[in-house]
Order: sequence, then C-alpha cells, then structure tokens
Amino acid sequence: MTFSFEEQLAQAMAAMEEQQIKMAEMARELQAATASATTKDRMVTAKVGAQGEVLALTFHTTAYQEMAPAELAAVLKDVLNEAKARMGERISQSMRSFDGVGETLRLAVTGEREEDPLLSALGGLDLDALLAPLTAMRPGADRARTSHKQDEFNG
Repeated sequence: MTFSFEEQLAQAMAAMEEQQIKMAEMARELQAATASATTKDRMVTAKVGAQGEVLALTFHTTAYQEMAPAELAAVLKDVLNEAKARMGERISQSMRSFDGVGETLRLAVTGEREEDPLLSALGGLDLDALLAPLTAMRPGADRARTSHKQDEFNG
C-alpha cells in the first residue's frame, strides 16, 4: 500500500510530535529528579538535583566533628562528586532512549538525502530548538553556555 506525499508528511510530522512530547516529558521528569551518594562509613549523604546543584547534605553521625578541616573537605568533595556522577549517568541513560532520532531529524533538517522527498520537505525544522530543553540538562551545559570567548578590544 502506498501513501500520498501528504499522508507521508502527516505521518512523519505526527511521529516527530510524538518524539517531542516524549522529550518534553523526559525533561520534566529529569528536572524533578535527584541523585544521592553516601560515604562508605555512612557519615554523610549528599543529594543533588538535575543541574548538579546541592540540595542536601545529611550528617548521620558526629564523626565529622573530630575531623581536620582538610579531611572533612575531601570527604564532602568526594561524596558530592559521586552524587553528581550518578545524576549525570541518569541523564545520559534517559537520553539514550532517543538514539537514532537525532540522526533522522538531522538528515531532515540538512536535506542531505535529497532522494527522499519526505526528508527534503522537512528541511525547515529547527533541530536545536527542538532539543534545547534536553541539551540544557546535560551535565556541564551551564558552563558551556557561559564560556564565550571575550572579544578583543582595540581602543
């Protein structure tokens, strides 16, 4: 059974809208997600949010009171880094469910497959805008946005 071009286009657009809805839902879920890590001695637990922000530090014992400042700092650094790594893995794992979608959309945007009229017809999509909510959640994304090269001043 063959479909007309309009039917193919409607099916492709419906499929992309479905993917966009799935991406938005995943972004909402990840925005509310947390990850935590506890030290091996169960002294402290760190809880972080989707952007790696520290949400809580919970001390389960008073052992920290007798630690040298540098030793306590190292313990806190390690437990926070572990919690952030767990959150990063969770985000990466969630994004893997969209493997292949980006390439299909990229081909549609660039029109590289001109023999496929459906992909060529979709060339006006803004892939960056579509994926922006998920890209912003990638670990380190906030640093990438703020690290612009300073313009040279020739005054």
